[in-house]
This record gives sequence, C-alpha cells and structure tokens, in this order.
Amino acid sequence: MSAKDGRLRGVLLMLAAVGVFSVMDAMMKQLSGRYPAIQIACLRGAASLPFVLLTYAWTRELRSLRPVRFGLHALRAGLAVLMLWGFLWALARASMADTYAVFMCAPLLVVLVASLLLGEKAGLHHWLAILAGLGGVFVMLRPSIEGFASLAGLATLGSALAYAIIVVLVRVLARTDTTASMVFWYLLMLSIGAAAIAAPGWVPIRAADWGWIAAIGLTGWAGQYLITEAFRLAPASLVAPYEYTALVWALGLDWAIWQVLPGARMLAGSAIVVAAGLYLLQRERMRES
Repeated sequence: MSAKDGRLRGVLLMLAAVGVFSVMDAMMKQLSGRYPAIQIACLRGAASLPFVLLTYAWTRELRSLRPVRFGLHALRAGLAVLMLWGFLWALARASMADTYAVFMCAPLLVVLVASLLLGEKAGLHHWLAILAGLGGVFVMLRPSIEGFASLAGLATLGSALAYAIIVVLVRVLARTDTTASMVFWYLLMLSIGAAAIAAPGWVPIRAADWGWIAAIGLTGWAGQYLITEAFRLAPASLVAPYEYTALVWALGLDWAIWQVLPGARMLAGSAIVVAAGLYLLQRERMRES
C-alpha cells in the first residue's frame, strides 16, 4: 500500500470508527441508569474480548495476538484506565457540556504530542481544521468558563492528555506489533483495570441486559480495531480532527432513537465540524495529487 493510499484509508477508517463507537455509546446509554459508569466500561472491554479471540481463532492467526513490546501495551492500558477514571470523576462533578468541551481538546493534544515525541509535523491546514472543529464543538456545547478553571476541568484535561499519549503509543507500537495485538491487550488490560475500580460497587447484571452487553462488545471490538488501524496507517495530525464528527453522530442518534431534535446552535456547530473535516480531506487530496 502506498503512503497516499494509507493516509486516505486512515481517514476513512477513523470516520467508520467514530460512527461505530457512537452506536456503542448509544447502547451504553441504555444501561447507564442501571449500572455504574465504570462497571459499564469494564463490561464494554470484557465483552469485546471473545469477538477478538473468535475472529483470530477462525482465521488461524492467534499468533498475531502475541505482544512484542509488552511494557508499552501495559503503559497504554494503564493510561486508558487513568483517562477513563479522570473523565468519569469530572463528569460526576461538572456539567456534561463543560466536560465534553474540555475533552474535545484531545485532537489538539494528539497533534502536539505526536509532534513532540514522534516528529510528526502538522501543517497550517491541519491546525486550522482542528481549531475550526473545536470551535464547532464550543458552538454546540456552549461551555462555561468555570468548567475549564476547576478541578473537574483539570481532571478532564488530564484525561485528554492521557488519550493523546495513548494515540502516540499506537503509532510507536505499530512499528513492531500487529493491530490485533494492540486491540487485544488494550481491551484485556483495560477490562482488568476497570474491574478493579468497579469491584467495590459492582451491581449484579440482569438477565435481560446480556443482549445489550453482547452488542456493546461487538461494536467495541470493531470500533477499537478501526481506530487502531486508522492511527497505524496515517499521521495523527491527519486523522485526529475527524474525532469531532462524534458529535454529529450523537445528534443523529438522539433524533433517531430518542426523538430529540437538535436546536439551531447544535446544527450550526455540526456544520462547522463537517466543513472542517471536508476542508482537511480536500487539502489532503490536493497534497497527494
């Protein structure tokens, strides 16, 4: 595969990953009223593992799950637990709009960390697309100043920084480890870490919810594979801005499932996010032409 094909495929995989994760989040919302958030996160990871194992057992490629740099896998999973814990801690103490707005600084941090640690230089058009996307997020969520200048805001910012480092570790691990290995060990270690945190307040699972959990596991596996492959194939500065499209998916799912119609502010913000993504994709096509 040429570098050009890899970059464009990375963008398409990121768009697909965001869509799959959005569907997964909608299903997790169905369980949020019955189980603690950290327990749902544990179930999300654990329920994905059988799909990973069955896929590679069926294709007789279980050997591809073998890690080469186990320490980096463990570091990535540990950061994932910290990311999740910090985000949930902040979400319990601040509004959802403020928490999401701060966390959506993550694409900026991804590009910055990738530039500092990997030498992946971002062009002006990358920064413009990221800033425009972040502006669209702010239009949609209308966060408060207090949401940023608070302990919850700092915890969310720390969570976003942990996510950025996780993305960079994917780029590093991709040099020696397979996508299958990165997905499997990430899900396994994340499940163990989240289970340790959730254990004191664990709520017994109702029989009627196992179908939801299986569906969450399937989409979690697919989404994790897609996003890992996206960051493996293309520079972080190119694919990270497309994470903003998650809010566009959220609007569509709110309307389709819960009949919640978006207001003018949400539609305007979504238009900005989509325009930023299309601008970046067009710039990439011009660059490769």
